[in-house]
Amino acid sequence: MKRADQLKAISHTEKWDIVIIGGGATGLGAALDAASRGFKTLCIEKTDFSKGTSSRSTKLIHGGVRYLEQGNFSMVRSALMERWFLLKNAPFTTKKIPFILPVYSWWRYIYYGFGLMLYDLLSGKFSIGKTKFLKKETVIAKIPQIRQQSLKGGIQYYDGQFDDSQICISLARTAISKGATVINHMSAENFLYEGSNISGIQLRDTLYNKIYEVRSKTVINATGVFADDLILKDNPAHHRIVTPSQGIHLVVDKQYHNSPYAMLIPKTTDGRILFAVPWHDKVVIGTTDTTAPDISEEPQATNEEIHFVLDNFNRYINTQLTSSDIKSVFTGLRPLVKMKNIQSTADLVRDHSIVVSASGLVTITGGKWTTYRKMARDVINKAIRAGNLPFRRCKTRSIKLLLGRKVAGKKAPELLHSNYPFTIDDVIYAIHHEMACTLEDILARRIRLLFLDVKAAIEVSPLVCRLLQKELDHDEMWYQSQLESFKSLAKQYLPKS
Repeated sequence: MKRADQLKAISHTEKWDIVIIGGGATGLGAALDAASRGFKTLCIEKTDFSKGTSSRSTKLIHGGVRYLEQGNFSMVRSALMERWFLLKNAPFTTKKIPFILPVYSWWRYIYYGFGLMLYDLLSGKFSIGKTKFLKKETVIAKIPQIRQQSLKGGIQYYDGQFDDSQICISLARTAISKGATVINHMSAENFLYEGSNISGIQLRDTLYNKIYEVRSKTVINATGVFADDLILKDNPAHHRIVTPSQGIHLVVDKQYHNSPYAMLIPKTTDGRILFAVPWHDKVVIGTTDTTAPDISEEPQATNEEIHFVLDNFNRYINTQLTSSDIKSVFTGLRPLVKMKNIQSTADLVRDHSIVVSASGLVTITGGKWTTYRKMARDVINKAIRAGNLPFRRCKTRSIKLLLGRKVAGKKAPELLHSNYPFTIDDVIYAIHHEMACTLEDILARRIRLLFLDVKAAIEVSPLVCRLLQKELDHDEMWYQSQLESFKSLAKQYLPKS
């Protein structure tokens, strides 16, 4: 998986069947789907794979427990089926994880127990574990930090867990193995036309400022919260279809939730749910759901959102978290589809929508990580019709995602930081086999240190930057610029003082 090889394919291909703009879960999933059907496929990402929403999830593969209360059973069942496919096709970076929902009244014990049994029932043959009721003593034994006053017991159920960025890299690698061309740091600058129909795209390599022109039978817009901006390039009269919703996550040391069991807080002060999930020897707590003030590549958590998460989590544990305990804060924007008469983004349905513009541009938005494969299937089916391509059936239900193979060295691995397992070999591998081109690519998405511990990421940044500089043959000016840019970015992942 080398960027130079992908660049050659762009230069040497006269016309593509399908070009996909967007290198998140949906775009990369669509690239794998299209390539596995035998279509000549190109997928481009203007920054890095999963830079946006796709790297900022709660790290869960789930059907959506809270959608049961909304009565959206078909969406829950579909997501539970997709959960099973992802667990089956990517066993190296996914796993099932037990959840405990603590209850503090007998009525809620029955109410939530029934709901989670229904959740299990809806999964049918795709179930990954049975729901069961727990006594108070059992809940305390499994989550020692739980607030014990008035605790009646709990309900245990199962969902899936994954590393979102790692799955995106696996999707890219697997798509390439099926014949796709997939490349990051490649921006879609302008559309090319034959008459009134889109016939290609002008691209710009953002690393080397080189322009390419590619021709294609059809183009897919899979840019998430930026979907409207891309449509506007094609049609200035376009009315926006995306309502961005902001969700934040706090990362803390596991001493505040020292348990292999994730915890579901069923009712926050704004009527949502909150998760506390073990991840990479830390705990991820989230998420919020507020209307985003603007669309940005680096959305910022507000102090209000941070304190909302802290306050609601603290209601369920003995020790009390403060903002000084936070190791990292990451924020994502959900590309929710606009609906009439909806006042809050929390009420918007998390289903996906596909629209085809008069020019033939196929846009997909909405959805959730768990259903990326279904979204990819649906948008490729639509693109086949829009581009008058021969119909071929989707094959991704049974395609195993590829994990990169690291060659073990003879020497003991050199750690980047004494508190974390990441090594110099991990960095070298990411540069040469995972298209990591910048300091942020590595520390945010290949080894996830920025998401786990901001201060540790800043500490190792000079070493990692030197490795990048050497391996990619950059000059000292590049090194200084990268280091300064990353440190400025990293500070945004800490709570504002």
